[in-house]
Amino acid sequence: MPVKTDREYRKVNAVFETRQAEDGQMIVEGYATTFGQPYELYRNKDMVVNEQVAPDAFAECDMSDVIMQYDHEGRVFARVNNGTLELTPDEHGLRVRANLGGTEIGRQLYEEIRGGYTDKMSFGFTVSADERKESRDAEGRISILRTIRKIGKLFDVSAVSLPANDATEISARNIGDGLIAEVQKELLAREERERRIGEIRKILNREDENHEE
Repeated sequence: MPVKTDREYRKVNAVFETRQAEDGQMIVEGYATTFGQPYELYRNKDMVVNEQVAPDAFAECDMSDVIMQYDHEGRVFARVNNGTLELTPDEHGLRVRANLGGTEIGRQLYEEIRGGYTDKMSFGFTVSADERKESRDAEGRISILRTIRKIGKLFDVSAVSLPANDATEISARNIGDGLIAEVQKELLAREERERRIGEIRKILNREDENHEE
């Protein structure tokens, strides 16, 4: 079903690979996301939200001029338009290949990745279609699985400094506050409907008791 078109961000373990070619290219490779592997997006005492990306989510995605940045801001390290950034959906996920040898700061980032100081990736995108399944987990919490079916546009992939965590407040704000707010609103509306239904039933029961008297 269609959802909001605001830009969303997700942090992932990139598992970068690095290599330096004979022509001076400094190549890094990793995955911006994986397919069909649920990850926890948010958790509190009442609710757990997990998410996964469908294998064909990028089939109609606009990836015409994606850029690679650091923390989604500042200088551009690589981009699709000049051939220094390649994005390829495969059976595992969206594979990223970037040549960081074109700028001084790009070369610095390459060394940070090679040294293991930066090993996380995030990507900015919009969702054009998703679906959700709801159940209850073993502890009685509402458990929601969101499957991203279609990604409308991919804006950037970024190497990131913060570790990928899944339940902290800053993580929820950065990667899923729009979705979380939407789910919480739906749950509150449902609770209000159930409360009203309960009040109506009490009134009807009292009326039935009065008639019987």
